[in-house]
Amino acid sequence: MADSLKAEGNAAFSAGDFKLAVEKFTAAIDVDASNHVFFSNRSASYASLGDYNSALADAETCVSINPTWPKGYSRLGAALQGMRKFAEAKDAYSKGLELDASNAQMAGGLKECEAALSGAGAGGPMGSMGSMFSSPEMWSKLAANPKTRDYLQQQDYLEKMRAIAADPNKLGSHMNDPRILESMGVVMGVNIFSGDNVKDAMGGAGFTEGSGGSRAAAPTPPPEPTPEPEPEMTEEEKAAKQSKEAALAEKEKGNAAYKAKDFDVAIKHYDAAIALDPKEISFLSNRAAVKFEQAKYAESIEDCEKAIEVGRENRADYKAIARAMTRIGSCHVKQGDLDQGIYWFNKALTEHRNPDTLKKLQNAEKEKKDSEVKAYINPELAAEEKAKGNECFKGDDYPTAVKHYTEALKRLGPDGEGRHLIYSNRAACYTKLFGLNEALKDAELCIEIAPDFVKGYTRKAAAQFFMKDYDKALASYHKGLDVDATNDECKDGVRRCMEQINKANSGQLTEDEMKQRQERAMANPEVQEILGDPVMRQVLNDMQQDPKAAQTHMQNPGVAAKIQKLVNAGIIQVR
Repeated sequence: MADSLKAEGNAAFSAGDFKLAVEKFTAAIDVDASNHVFFSNRSASYASLGDYNSALADAETCVSINPTWPKGYSRLGAALQGMRKFAEAKDAYSKGLELDASNAQMAGGLKECEAALSGAGAGGPMGSMGSMFSSPEMWSKLAANPKTRDYLQQQDYLEKMRAIAADPNKLGSHMNDPRILESMGVVMGVNIFSGDNVKDAMGGAGFTEGSGGSRAAAPTPPPEPTPEPEPEMTEEEKAAKQSKEAALAEKEKGNAAYKAKDFDVAIKHYDAAIALDPKEISFLSNRAAVKFEQAKYAESIEDCEKAIEVGRENRADYKAIARAMTRIGSCHVKQGDLDQGIYWFNKALTEHRNPDTLKKLQNAEKEKKDSEVKAYINPELAAEEKAKGNECFKGDDYPTAVKHYTEALKRLGPDGEGRHLIYSNRAACYTKLFGLNEALKDAELCIEIAPDFVKGYTRKAAAQFFMKDYDKALASYHKGLDVDATNDECKDGVRRCMEQINKANSGQLTEDEMKQRQERAMANPEVQEILGDPVMRQVLNDMQQDPKAAQTHMQNPGVAAKIQKLVNAGIIQVR
Protein backbone atom coordinates (compact mmCIF):
# COMPACT_ATOMS: atom_id res chain seq x y z
CA MET A 1 0.00 0.00 0.00
CA ALA A 2 2.84 2.39 0.84
CA ASP A 3 4.48 1.79 -2.53
CA SER A 4 1.24 2.55 -4.37
CA LEU A 5 0.87 5.78 -2.41
CA LYS A 6 4.45 6.65 -3.32
CA ALA A 7 3.69 6.03 -6.99
CA GLU A 8 0.65 8.30 -6.77
CA GLY A 9 2.82 10.96 -5.12
CA ASN A 10 5.42 10.70 -7.87
CA ALA A 11 2.73 11.07 -10.51
CA ALA A 12 1.30 14.14 -8.77
CA PHE A 13 4.76 15.65 -8.51
CA SER A 14 5.47 15.09 -12.19
CA ALA A 15 2.13 16.77 -13.01
CA GLY A 16 3.10 19.79 -10.90
CA ASP A 17 0.45 19.13 -8.23
CA PHE A 18 2.83 19.46 -5.29
CA LYS A 19 0.10 19.72 -2.63
CA LEU A 20 -1.35 16.40 -3.72
CA ALA A 21 2.16 14.96 -3.81
CA VAL A 22 2.65 16.01 -0.18
CA GLU A 23 -0.63 14.31 0.78
CA LYS A 24 0.31 11.06 -0.94
CA PHE A 25 3.84 10.93 0.49
CA THR A 26 2.39 11.74 3.93
CA ALA A 27 -0.03 8.83 3.60
CA ALA A 28 2.88 6.58 2.62
CA ILE A 29 4.80 7.73 5.71
CA ASP A 30 1.78 6.95 7.91
CA VAL A 31 1.96 3.39 6.63
CA ASP A 32 5.75 3.03 6.83
CA ALA A 33 7.66 5.76 8.65
CA SER A 34 10.93 3.85 8.35
CA ASN A 35 11.32 4.40 4.59
CA HIS A 36 13.80 7.24 4.00
CA VAL A 37 12.75 7.64 0.35
CA PHE A 38 9.24 8.77 1.38
CA PHE A 39 10.71 11.60 3.45
CA SER A 40 13.09 12.49 0.62
CA ASN A 41 10.24 12.75 -1.87
CA ARG A 42 8.06 14.79 0.48
CA SER A 43 11.02 17.11 1.13
CA ALA A 44 11.25 17.76 -2.61
CA SER A 45 7.48 18.43 -2.75
CA TYR A 46 7.60 20.89 0.16
CA ALA A 47 10.55 22.69 -1.43
CA SER A 48 8.59 23.02 -4.67
CA LEU A 49 5.83 24.73 -2.68
CA GLY A 50 8.39 27.09 -1.16
CA ASP A 51 7.91 25.54 2.30
CA TYR A 52 11.61 25.15 3.01
CA ASN A 53 11.12 24.67 6.77
CA SER A 54 9.06 21.53 6.18
CA ALA A 55 11.46 20.46 3.43
CA LEU A 56 14.35 20.78 5.88
CA ALA A 57 12.56 18.76 8.57
CA ASP A 58 11.88 15.90 6.13
CA ALA A 59 15.43 16.02 4.77
CA GLU A 60 16.83 15.77 8.29
CA THR A 61 14.57 12.78 9.00
CA CYS A 62 15.67 11.15 5.76
CA VAL A 63 19.34 11.56 6.71
CA SER A 64 18.73 10.28 10.24
CA ILE A 65 17.06 7.12 8.90
CA ASN A 66 19.75 6.44 6.26
CA PRO A 67 22.89 8.55 6.82
CA THR A 68 24.75 6.71 4.02
CA TRP A 69 22.29 7.69 1.26
CA PRO A 70 23.74 10.59 -0.81
CA LYS A 71 20.42 11.96 -2.01
CA GLY A 72 19.37 12.73 1.56
CA TYR A 73 22.16 15.30 1.75
CA SER A 74 21.09 16.68 -1.62
CA ARG A 75 17.60 17.31 -0.19
CA LEU A 76 19.14 18.78 2.94
CA GLY A 77 21.36 21.10 0.93
CA ALA A 78 18.50 22.19 -1.34
CA ALA A 79 16.25 23.05 1.64
CA LEU A 80 18.99 25.01 3.39
CA GLN A 81 19.91 26.77 0.16
CA GLY A 82 16.27 27.72 -0.33
CA MET A 83 16.35 29.24 3.17
CA ARG A 84 19.52 31.12 2.10
CA LYS A 85 21.55 29.34 4.74
CA PHE A 86 24.41 28.93 2.29
CA ALA A 87 27.10 27.92 4.78
CA GLU A 88 24.96 25.08 6.17
CA ALA A 89 23.86 24.07 2.68
CA LYS A 90 27.50 23.95 1.61
CA ASP A 91 28.28 21.56 4.48
CA ALA A 92 25.34 19.33 3.50
CA TYR A 93 26.43 19.16 -0.14
CA SER A 94 30.00 18.44 0.94
CA LYS A 95 28.88 15.50 3.06
CA GLY A 96 26.82 14.16 0.20
CA LEU A 97 29.73 14.43 -2.22
CA GLU A 98 31.87 12.43 0.19
CA LEU A 99 29.40 9.59 -0.40
CA ASP A 100 28.92 10.21 -4.13
CA ALA A 101 31.64 12.35 -5.68
CA SER A 102 30.07 12.07 -9.14
CA ASN A 103 26.76 13.62 -8.17
CA ALA A 104 26.44 16.60 -10.51
CA GLN A 105 23.46 18.08 -8.68
CA MET A 106 25.30 18.33 -5.36
CA ALA A 107 28.48 19.53 -7.06
CA GLY A 108 26.51 22.31 -8.69
CA GLY A 109 24.79 23.16 -5.42
CA LEU A 110 28.14 23.35 -3.66
CA LYS A 111 29.47 25.77 -6.30
CA GLU A 112 26.36 27.92 -6.02
CA CYS A 113 26.69 28.14 -2.23
CA GLU A 114 30.37 29.03 -2.50
CA ALA A 115 29.53 31.74 -5.02
CA ALA A 116 26.76 33.09 -2.78
CA LEU A 117 29.09 33.13 0.23
CA SER A 118 31.77 34.97 -1.74
CA GLY A 119 29.28 37.45 -3.19
CA ALA A 120 29.87 36.37 -6.81
CA GLY A 121 27.13 36.67 -9.40
CA ALA A 122 25.32 39.42 -7.55
CA GLY A 123 25.14 41.94 -10.38
CA GLY A 124 25.91 42.60 -14.03
CA PRO A 125 23.65 42.78 -17.02
CA MET A 126 23.17 39.04 -17.00
CA GLY A 127 22.33 38.83 -13.30
CA SER A 128 18.54 38.48 -13.58
CA MET A 129 18.67 35.65 -16.10
CA GLY A 130 21.91 34.07 -14.96
CA SER A 131 20.53 33.71 -11.44
CA MET A 132 18.31 30.94 -12.76
CA PHE A 133 21.49 28.87 -13.12
CA SER A 134 22.33 29.31 -9.44
CA SER A 135 19.03 27.88 -8.15
CA PRO A 136 19.34 24.69 -6.07
CA GLU A 137 17.18 22.63 -8.42
CA MET A 138 19.06 23.37 -11.67
CA TRP A 139 21.06 20.13 -11.80
CA SER A 140 18.11 17.89 -11.02
CA LYS A 141 16.04 19.55 -13.75
CA LEU A 142 18.80 18.96 -16.23
CA ALA A 143 19.22 15.34 -15.08
CA ALA A 144 15.48 14.68 -15.34
CA ASN A 145 15.08 16.09 -18.85
CA PRO A 146 15.81 13.55 -21.60
CA LYS A 147 17.24 16.29 -23.84
CA THR A 148 19.84 17.52 -21.37
CA ARG A 149 20.49 14.36 -19.34
CA ASP A 150 23.32 13.21 -21.61
CA TYR A 151 25.01 16.59 -21.47
CA LEU A 152 25.90 15.97 -17.84
CA GLN A 153 28.36 13.33 -19.03
CA GLN A 154 30.23 15.89 -21.17
CA GLN A 155 33.07 17.58 -19.30
CA ASP A 156 33.17 20.81 -21.34
CA TYR A 157 29.43 21.28 -20.82
CA LEU A 158 29.78 20.81 -17.04
CA GLU A 159 32.59 23.34 -16.92
CA LYS A 160 30.49 25.94 -18.75
CA MET A 161 27.45 25.37 -16.56
CA ARG A 162 29.49 25.60 -13.37
CA ALA A 163 31.14 28.76 -14.63
CA ILE A 164 27.70 30.31 -15.26
CA ALA A 165 26.46 29.16 -11.83
CA ALA A 166 29.49 30.77 -10.17
CA ASP A 167 29.26 33.97 -12.24
CA PRO A 168 25.94 34.57 -14.06
CA ASN A 169 27.59 37.35 -16.11
CA LYS A 170 29.31 34.61 -18.14
CA LEU A 171 25.99 33.40 -19.55
CA GLY A 172 26.18 35.73 -22.56
CA SER A 173 29.58 34.42 -23.65
CA HIS A 174 28.18 30.87 -23.90
CA MET A 175 24.92 31.60 -25.72
CA ASN A 176 26.42 30.39 -29.01
CA ASP A 177 26.50 26.85 -27.52
CA PRO A 178 23.10 25.27 -28.36
CA ARG A 179 23.45 23.01 -25.31
CA ILE A 180 23.53 26.05 -23.02
CA LEU A 181 20.53 27.59 -24.77
CA GLU A 182 18.59 24.37 -24.50
CA SER A 183 19.58 24.04 -20.83
CA MET A 184 18.36 27.56 -20.17
CA GLY A 185 14.96 26.58 -21.54
CA VAL A 186 14.84 23.47 -19.34
CA VAL A 187 15.80 25.43 -16.23
CA MET A 188 13.24 28.16 -16.94
CA GLY A 189 10.51 25.72 -18.00
CA VAL A 190 10.04 27.26 -21.51
CA ASN A 191 10.77 26.19 -25.06
CA ILE A 192 13.78 27.96 -26.58
CA PHE A 193 14.82 27.53 -30.23
CA SER A 194 18.32 27.97 -31.59
CA GLY A 195 19.66 29.61 -34.71
CA ASP A 196 17.82 32.30 -36.62
CA ASN A 197 14.51 31.46 -34.98
CA VAL A 198 15.68 32.45 -31.49
CA LYS A 199 14.95 36.14 -31.81
CA ASP A 200 11.47 35.66 -33.30
CA ALA A 201 10.50 32.86 -30.96
CA MET A 202 11.59 34.71 -27.82
CA GLY A 203 11.02 38.35 -28.70
CA GLY A 204 9.53 40.74 -26.20
CA ALA A 205 10.34 38.62 -23.18
CA GLY A 206 12.27 41.33 -21.42
CA PHE A 207 15.84 40.01 -21.93
CA THR A 208 18.44 40.57 -24.70
CA GLU A 209 22.02 39.41 -24.46
CA GLY A 210 24.73 37.34 -26.18
CA SER A 211 26.29 37.20 -29.57
CA GLY A 212 23.09 36.03 -31.26
CA GLY A 213 20.91 38.70 -29.63
CA SER A 214 18.64 35.94 -28.33
CA ARG A 215 15.70 36.66 -26.03
CA ALA A 216 14.11 34.40 -23.47
CA ALA A 217 10.75 34.64 -21.71
CA ALA A 218 10.76 35.79 -18.09
CA PRO A 219 11.67 32.74 -16.02
CA THR A 220 9.09 30.96 -13.93
CA PRO A 221 10.25 29.28 -10.72
CA PRO A 222 11.08 25.66 -11.61
CA PRO A 223 10.11 22.82 -9.27
CA GLU A 224 12.45 21.18 -6.83
CA PRO A 225 14.32 17.96 -7.63
CA THR A 226 12.00 15.23 -8.75
CA PRO A 227 11.30 12.31 -6.41
CA GLU A 228 12.96 8.98 -6.82
CA PRO A 229 11.96 7.63 -10.25
CA GLU A 230 9.77 4.57 -10.35
CA PRO A 231 11.15 1.53 -12.18
CA GLU A 232 9.49 0.54 -15.41
CA MET A 233 6.29 -1.34 -14.57
CA THR A 234 5.63 -4.84 -15.77
CA GLU A 235 2.41 -5.68 -17.59
CA GLU A 236 1.09 -7.25 -14.40
CA GLU A 237 1.89 -4.09 -12.43
CA LYS A 238 0.22 -1.93 -15.08
CA ALA A 239 -2.90 -4.07 -14.87
CA ALA A 240 -2.91 -3.81 -11.08
CA LYS A 241 -2.57 -0.03 -11.28
CA GLN A 242 -5.44 0.21 -13.76
CA SER A 243 -7.57 -1.99 -11.53
CA LYS A 244 -6.82 0.19 -8.51
CA GLU A 245 -7.67 3.36 -10.43
CA ALA A 246 -10.95 1.81 -11.57
CA ALA A 247 -11.69 0.78 -7.96
CA LEU A 248 -11.07 4.32 -6.71
CA ALA A 249 -13.43 5.64 -9.38
CA GLU A 250 -16.13 3.24 -8.17
CA LYS A 251 -15.51 4.36 -4.59
CA GLU A 252 -16.03 8.01 -5.53
CA LYS A 253 -19.31 7.12 -7.20
CA GLY A 254 -20.32 5.22 -4.09
CA ASN A 255 -19.42 8.20 -1.89
CA ALA A 256 -21.55 10.50 -4.03
CA ALA A 257 -24.52 8.12 -3.79
CA TYR A 258 -24.01 7.79 -0.02
CA LYS A 259 -24.11 11.57 0.44
CA ALA A 260 -27.31 11.64 -1.62
CA LYS A 261 -28.69 8.87 0.66
CA ASP A 262 -29.11 6.59 -2.34
CA PHE A 263 -27.84 3.63 -0.33
CA ASP A 264 -28.62 0.84 -2.78
CA VAL A 265 -26.63 2.57 -5.53
CA ALA A 266 -23.81 3.29 -3.08
CA ILE A 267 -23.54 -0.40 -2.16
CA LYS A 268 -23.51 -1.33 -5.84
CA HIS A 269 -20.46 0.89 -6.45
CA TYR A 270 -18.67 -0.24 -3.28
CA ASP A 271 -19.25 -3.87 -4.32
CA ALA A 272 -17.59 -3.07 -7.65
CA ALA A 273 -14.66 -1.36 -5.92
CA ILE A 274 -14.13 -4.35 -3.61
CA ALA A 275 -14.19 -6.73 -6.58
CA LEU A 276 -11.53 -4.64 -8.35
CA ASP A 277 -9.31 -4.15 -5.29
CA PRO A 278 -10.17 -6.52 -2.40
CA LYS A 279 -7.10 -5.41 -0.40
CA GLU A 280 -8.30 -1.85 0.25
CA ILE A 281 -9.88 -1.45 3.72
CA SER A 282 -11.77 1.77 2.95
CA PHE A 283 -14.08 0.10 0.42
CA LEU A 284 -15.30 -2.38 3.04
CA SER A 285 -15.55 0.31 5.71
CA ASN A 286 -17.63 2.52 3.43
CA ARG A 287 -20.00 -0.31 2.60
CA ALA A 288 -20.32 -1.01 6.33
CA ALA A 289 -21.27 2.64 6.87
CA VAL A 290 -24.08 2.33 4.33
CA LYS A 291 -25.43 -0.82 5.97
CA PHE A 292 -25.31 0.95 9.33
CA GLU A 293 -27.50 3.71 7.92
CA GLN A 294 -29.87 1.02 6.61
CA ALA A 295 -30.03 -0.44 10.15
CA LYS A 296 -28.52 -3.69 8.82
CA TYR A 297 -26.30 -3.90 11.87
CA ALA A 298 -25.29 -7.57 11.60
CA GLU A 299 -24.18 -7.06 7.98
CA SER A 300 -22.35 -3.87 8.93
CA ILE A 301 -20.47 -5.74 11.67
CA GLU A 302 -19.55 -8.46 9.18
CA ASP A 303 -18.10 -5.88 6.76
CA CYS A 304 -16.17 -4.16 9.56
CA GLU A 305 -14.66 -7.44 10.75
CA LYS A 306 -13.60 -8.20 7.18
CA ALA A 307 -12.16 -4.68 6.88
CA ILE A 308 -10.08 -5.22 10.02
CA GLU A 309 -8.82 -8.55 8.67
CA VAL A 310 -7.90 -7.02 5.30
CA GLY A 311 -6.34 -4.02 6.98
CA ARG A 312 -4.15 -6.17 9.22
CA GLU A 313 -2.98 -8.27 6.28
CA ASN A 314 -2.07 -5.19 4.24
CA ARG A 315 -0.67 -2.99 7.02
CA ALA A 316 -3.45 -0.43 6.77
CA ASP A 317 -3.37 2.81 8.70
CA TYR A 318 -4.20 2.17 12.38
CA LYS A 319 -6.77 4.98 12.18
CA ALA A 320 -8.70 3.04 9.55
CA ILE A 321 -8.62 -0.05 11.77
CA ALA A 322 -9.91 2.04 14.68
CA ARG A 323 -12.77 3.43 12.59
CA ALA A 324 -13.95 -0.06 11.71
CA MET A 325 -13.83 -1.09 15.38
CA THR A 326 -15.77 2.00 16.41
CA ARG A 327 -18.50 1.20 13.91
CA ILE A 328 -18.76 -2.35 15.29
CA GLY A 329 -19.25 -0.82 18.73
CA SER A 330 -21.94 1.53 17.40
CA CYS A 331 -23.75 -1.40 15.78
CA HIS A 332 -23.83 -3.31 19.09
CA VAL A 333 -25.14 -0.23 20.92
CA LYS A 334 -27.92 0.11 18.33
CA GLN A 335 -28.75 -3.56 18.91
CA GLY A 336 -28.98 -2.90 22.64
CA ASP A 337 -25.83 -4.81 23.55
CA LEU A 338 -24.05 -2.12 25.56
CA ASP A 339 -21.42 -4.48 26.94
CA GLN A 340 -20.20 -5.42 23.46
CA GLY A 341 -20.41 -1.78 22.38
CA ILE A 342 -18.20 -0.72 25.29
CA TYR A 343 -15.79 -3.57 24.54
CA TRP A 344 -15.31 -2.48 20.91
CA PHE A 345 -15.04 1.22 21.74
CA ASN A 346 -12.25 0.42 24.19
CA LYS A 347 -10.59 -1.78 21.59
CA ALA A 348 -10.76 1.03 19.01
CA LEU A 349 -9.17 3.45 21.47
CA THR A 350 -6.15 1.15 21.83
CA GLU A 351 -5.59 1.62 18.09
CA HIS A 352 -6.24 5.37 17.97
CA ARG A 353 -7.50 7.67 20.72
CA ASN A 354 -10.13 9.41 18.67
CA PRO A 355 -12.26 11.99 20.58
CA ASP A 356 -15.43 10.84 18.81
CA THR A 357 -14.85 7.23 19.86
CA LEU A 358 -14.12 8.32 23.42
CA LYS A 359 -17.41 10.23 23.52
CA LYS A 360 -19.28 7.17 22.22
CA LEU A 361 -17.66 5.08 24.96
CA GLN A 362 -18.63 7.55 27.68
CA ASN A 363 -22.21 7.73 26.41
CA ALA A 364 -22.48 3.93 26.30
CA GLU A 365 -21.08 3.60 29.83
CA LYS A 366 -23.52 6.22 31.13
CA GLU A 367 -26.43 4.54 29.36
CA LYS A 368 -25.43 1.20 30.86
CA LYS A 369 -25.17 2.68 34.35
CA ASP A 370 -28.52 4.44 34.02
CA SER A 371 -30.19 1.29 32.76
CA GLU A 372 -28.75 -0.74 35.64
CA VAL A 373 -30.00 1.85 38.14
CA LYS A 374 -33.47 1.84 36.60
CA ALA A 375 -33.59 -1.94 36.55
CA TYR A 376 -32.71 -2.03 40.24
CA ILE A 377 -35.43 0.39 41.36
CA ASN A 378 -38.13 -1.24 43.50
CA PRO A 379 -40.06 1.02 45.93
CA GLU A 380 -41.49 -1.95 47.87
CA LEU A 381 -38.06 -3.42 48.54
CA ALA A 382 -36.82 0.08 49.41
CA ALA A 383 -39.49 0.36 52.12
CA GLU A 384 -38.47 -3.05 53.49
CA GLU A 385 -34.80 -2.04 53.62
CA LYS A 386 -35.65 1.21 55.38
CA ALA A 387 -37.69 -0.66 57.99
CA LYS A 388 -34.79 -3.05 58.59
CA GLY A 389 -32.47 -0.09 59.02
CA ASN A 390 -34.80 1.46 61.60
CA GLU A 391 -34.86 -1.77 63.59
CA CYS A 392 -31.06 -2.01 63.56
CA PHE A 393 -30.78 1.65 64.64
CA LYS A 394 -33.07 1.01 67.60
CA GLY A 395 -30.92 -1.99 68.54
CA ASP A 396 -27.73 0.18 68.38
CA ASP A 397 -26.46 -1.86 65.40
CA TYR A 398 -25.44 1.20 63.46
CA PRO A 399 -23.12 -0.44 60.84
CA THR A 400 -25.91 -2.80 59.75
CA ALA A 401 -28.40 0.04 59.76
CA VAL A 402 -26.15 1.98 57.37
CA LYS A 403 -26.10 -1.02 54.98
CA HIS A 404 -29.91 -1.25 54.96
CA TYR A 405 -30.36 2.50 54.46
CA THR A 406 -27.84 2.45 51.60
CA GLU A 407 -29.69 -0.41 49.93
CA ALA A 408 -32.98 1.42 50.41
CA LEU A 409 -31.56 4.46 48.57
CA LYS A 410 -30.45 2.25 45.65
CA ARG A 411 -33.89 0.66 45.46
CA LEU A 412 -35.58 4.06 45.46
CA GLY A 413 -33.40 5.43 42.66
CA PRO A 414 -32.19 9.03 42.19
CA ASP A 415 -35.72 10.44 42.02
CA GLY A 416 -37.50 8.20 44.51
CA GLU A 417 -39.98 9.73 46.92
CA GLY A 418 -38.91 9.91 50.56
CA ARG A 419 -35.16 9.84 49.97
CA HIS A 420 -34.63 12.75 52.38
CA LEU A 421 -35.92 10.61 55.26
CA ILE A 422 -33.39 7.86 54.54
CA TYR A 423 -30.53 10.37 54.20
CA SER A 424 -31.57 11.82 57.58
CA ASN A 425 -31.61 8.37 59.20
CA ARG A 426 -28.27 7.38 57.71
CA ALA A 427 -26.76 10.70 58.85
CA ALA A 428 -27.82 9.85 62.41
CA CYS A 429 -26.10 6.44 62.07
CA TYR A 430 -22.89 7.99 60.80
CA THR A 431 -22.92 10.48 63.70
CA LYS A 432 -23.23 7.60 66.16
CA LEU A 433 -20.28 5.91 64.42
CA PHE A 434 -18.34 9.21 64.41
CA GLY A 435 -18.24 9.20 60.64
CA LEU A 436 -18.85 12.91 60.86
CA ASN A 437 -17.92 13.86 57.28
CA GLU A 438 -20.31 11.21 55.94
CA ALA A 439 -23.01 12.38 58.37
CA LEU A 440 -22.55 15.98 57.24
CA LYS A 441 -22.80 14.98 53.57
CA ASP A 442 -26.02 13.00 54.13
CA ALA A 443 -27.54 15.84 56.13
CA GLU A 444 -26.79 18.32 53.34
CA LEU A 445 -28.39 15.96 50.78
CA CYS A 446 -31.42 15.74 53.01
CA ILE A 447 -31.68 19.55 53.18
CA GLU A 448 -31.16 19.85 49.41
CA ILE A 449 -34.09 17.49 48.74
CA ALA A 450 -36.37 18.87 51.49
CA PRO A 451 -35.26 22.33 52.68
CA ASP A 452 -38.35 22.61 54.95
CA PHE A 453 -37.57 19.36 56.82
CA VAL A 454 -36.23 20.48 60.19
CA LYS A 455 -34.45 17.23 61.00
CA GLY A 456 -32.05 17.86 58.13
CA TYR A 457 -30.74 20.89 60.03
CA THR A 458 -30.52 19.10 63.37
CA ARG A 459 -28.56 16.24 61.75
CA LYS A 460 -26.18 18.73 60.16
CA ALA A 461 -25.78 20.73 63.36
CA ALA A 462 -25.11 17.57 65.38
CA ALA A 463 -22.27 16.55 63.06
CA GLN A 464 -20.78 20.07 63.20
CA PHE A 465 -21.08 20.14 66.99
CA PHE A 466 -19.11 16.92 67.36
CA MET A 467 -16.54 18.31 64.91
CA LYS A 468 -16.24 21.21 67.40
CA ASP A 469 -17.33 23.71 64.75
CA TYR A 470 -19.63 25.33 67.29
CA ASP A 471 -20.24 28.51 65.31
CA LYS A 472 -21.32 26.46 62.25
CA ALA A 473 -23.49 24.22 64.40
CA LEU A 474 -25.09 27.31 65.95
CA ALA A 475 -25.89 28.66 62.47
CA SER A 476 -27.44 25.30 61.44
CA TYR A 477 -29.62 25.20 64.55
CA HIS A 478 -30.81 28.75 63.87
CA LYS A 479 -31.77 27.72 60.29
CA GLY A 480 -33.73 24.85 61.80
CA LEU A 481 -35.58 27.32 64.02
CA ASP A 482 -36.37 29.37 60.91
CA VAL A 483 -38.24 26.29 59.64
CA ASP A 484 -39.83 25.41 63.02
CA ALA A 485 -39.49 28.03 65.75
CA THR A 486 -40.88 25.63 68.38
CA ASN A 487 -38.43 22.78 67.74
CA ASP A 488 -36.97 21.76 71.12
CA GLU A 489 -33.95 19.98 69.60
CA CYS A 490 -32.89 23.16 67.82
CA LYS A 491 -33.44 25.27 70.94
CA ASP A 492 -31.36 22.90 73.04
CA GLY A 493 -28.70 22.83 70.35
CA VAL A 494 -28.42 26.64 70.39
CA ARG A 495 -27.99 26.54 74.16
CA ARG A 496 -25.26 23.90 74.02
CA CYS A 497 -23.37 25.71 71.25
CA MET A 498 -23.43 28.98 73.21
CA GLU A 499 -22.13 27.18 76.30
CA GLN A 500 -19.14 25.90 74.33
CA ILE A 501 -18.51 29.29 72.72
CA ASN A 502 -18.69 31.09 76.05
CA LYS A 503 -16.48 28.50 77.65
CA ALA A 504 -13.84 29.17 75.00
CA ASN A 505 -14.21 32.93 75.31
CA SER A 506 -13.81 32.80 79.08
CA GLY A 507 -10.44 31.11 78.76
CA GLN A 508 -11.53 27.67 79.99
CA LEU A 509 -9.90 25.82 77.09
CA THR A 510 -6.36 24.49 77.19
CA GLU A 511 -3.74 26.01 74.93
CA ASP A 512 -3.92 23.05 72.55
CA GLU A 513 -7.72 23.17 72.45
CA MET A 514 -7.60 26.89 71.70
CA LYS A 515 -5.07 26.38 68.91
CA GLN A 516 -7.17 23.63 67.31
CA ARG A 517 -10.26 25.83 67.54
CA GLN A 518 -8.55 28.70 65.78
CA GLU A 519 -7.16 26.42 63.08
CA ARG A 520 -10.66 25.12 62.34
CA ALA A 521 -11.96 28.67 62.27
CA MET A 522 -9.28 29.85 59.87
CA ALA A 523 -10.25 27.05 57.46
CA ASN A 524 -13.82 28.38 57.39
CA PRO A 525 -14.45 30.30 54.10
CA GLU A 526 -16.80 32.73 55.89
CA VAL A 527 -14.11 33.61 58.41
CA GLN A 528 -11.54 34.00 55.63
CA GLU A 529 -13.84 36.36 53.77
CA ILE A 530 -14.41 38.51 56.88
CA LEU A 531 -10.71 38.73 57.68
CA GLY A 532 -9.94 39.59 54.05
CA ASP A 533 -12.40 42.52 54.05
CA PRO A 534 -10.41 45.83 54.31
CA VAL A 535 -13.30 47.46 56.20
CA MET A 536 -13.38 44.66 58.78
CA ARG A 537 -9.62 44.82 59.18
CA GLN A 538 -10.01 48.52 60.08
CA VAL A 539 -12.81 47.65 62.50
CA LEU A 540 -10.65 45.05 64.23
CA ASN A 541 -7.79 47.52 64.44
CA ASP A 542 -10.11 50.14 66.00
CA MET A 543 -11.31 47.61 68.54
CA GLN A 544 -7.74 47.35 69.79
CA GLN A 545 -6.66 50.99 69.41
CA ASP A 546 -9.79 53.17 69.63
CA PRO A 547 -12.68 51.76 71.72
CA LYS A 548 -14.96 54.72 70.87
CA ALA A 549 -14.58 54.10 67.14
CA ALA A 550 -15.26 50.42 67.77
CA GLN A 551 -18.55 51.26 69.49
CA THR A 552 -19.54 53.31 66.45
CA HIS A 553 -18.77 50.40 64.14
CA MET A 554 -20.82 48.00 66.25
CA GLN A 555 -23.94 50.09 65.64
CA ASN A 556 -23.85 48.76 62.08
CA PRO A 557 -25.88 45.46 62.12
CA GLY A 558 -23.77 43.93 59.34
CA VAL A 559 -20.50 44.69 61.12
CA ALA A 560 -21.93 43.47 64.42
CA ALA A 561 -22.95 40.16 62.85
CA LYS A 562 -19.47 39.63 61.44
CA ILE A 563 -17.85 40.46 64.78
CA GLN A 564 -20.13 37.95 66.47
CA LYS A 565 -19.14 35.35 63.84
CA LEU A 566 -15.46 35.90 64.72
CA VAL A 567 -16.26 35.67 68.42
CA ASN A 568 -18.17 32.42 67.94
CA ALA A 569 -15.35 31.00 65.85
CA GLY A 570 -12.79 31.84 68.53
CA ILE A 571 -10.88 34.38 66.46
CA ILE A 572 -11.83 37.15 68.88
CA GLN A 573 -12.06 36.60 72.63
CA VAL A 574 -14.41 38.76 74.70
CA ARG A 575 -13.63 38.96 78.40
